[in-house]
Amino acid sequence: MVTTTAEKPTIPKAPRRRPTRDVQGTGRLAAWLLSPVFLVLALVVGYPVLMAFRESLYQHKSGLDASGFVVEGDKFVGLANYSNIFTGPNSSAFWNAFWNTTFFTVVQVSIESVVGVCMALIMQRAFRGTAVIRASVLVPWAIPTAVSGIMWRWVFNADGIANAMLGSKVLWTADGFESKIAVIIADTWKTAPFIGLLVLAGLQMISPDVYEAARVDGANAWHSFTRITLPLVKPALMVAVLFRLLDTLRMFDLPFVLVGAHKDSVETLTMVAYDEASNLRYGPAAAYATVLFLYIAAIAYAFVRLLGADVIGRGQNLEKGRK
Repeated sequence: MVTTTAEKPTIPKAPRRRPTRDVQGTGRLAAWLLSPVFLVLALVVGYPVLMAFRESLYQHKSGLDASGFVVEGDKFVGLANYSNIFTGPNSSAFWNAFWNTTFFTVVQVSIESVVGVCMALIMQRAFRGTAVIRASVLVPWAIPTAVSGIMWRWVFNADGIANAMLGSKVLWTADGFESKIAVIIADTWKTAPFIGLLVLAGLQMISPDVYEAARVDGANAWHSFTRITLPLVKPALMVAVLFRLLDTLRMFDLPFVLVGAHKDSVETLTMVAYDEASNLRYGPAAAYATVLFLYIAAIAYAFVRLLGADVIGRGQNLEKGRK
């Protein structure tokens, strides 16, 4: 009697991937090639930040010595400038400027994002005069902010165009909530085209075949916009919003020219720091600048981490690594 044993099926082994070895000296060469960039960043970013933090630890003092002579100089006070900012006699000015800065950032960037996306969708469509519209959109962005502020101050004057259109006498440039609205309108007019142009660049990267396939599947315009346009244009939109966040958090010239200095309704953190520096209080001014720098850095980090703004191509590098 002959017995046969069934052979076990052989499972083909996956081919071994050869470990990619870095060429000797590539990392060192890359460090040498990037060293000028790091040196420039250290000079134009790192050194001013460190010097501002050092200046924030001092206060300019003047008094009389034992002989009755006037003595002036800088005195080391540690973190006293920072404690005065948050809890000192002038803390109300800081918190007012902080909330104004946050308010302008949230409201302006939100409105500008919506207006910019609408402008991009209009400019993307092919019709007669598209080139003229795209070129004219650059005009508000090209005008200097100080000039734009002067122009809108004339518009929002008591006898200006805004009141003539409304048929009322609104004090747009006085110290009130109307001043906030004036700043928001002027800033939206100037910077919404920036978001629109970046979003337009992202829209032009979307293939028309994607929309054609969606129409074949029965998708309407709203579904195409929410499920195709927005997800595919998100990287460009996030970068544009991030840049506008950084710009608005350090806004100074527009409210300063349009409304004026020492107006509680529009005073921002940069305006408070400027006021301290113009009165030769460089220590508190440096403390305000340092706090603003940390605030901007925290907002930018949270925006990149939580909302996924791929500003350095990290997503593309990860995708290449997976492949």
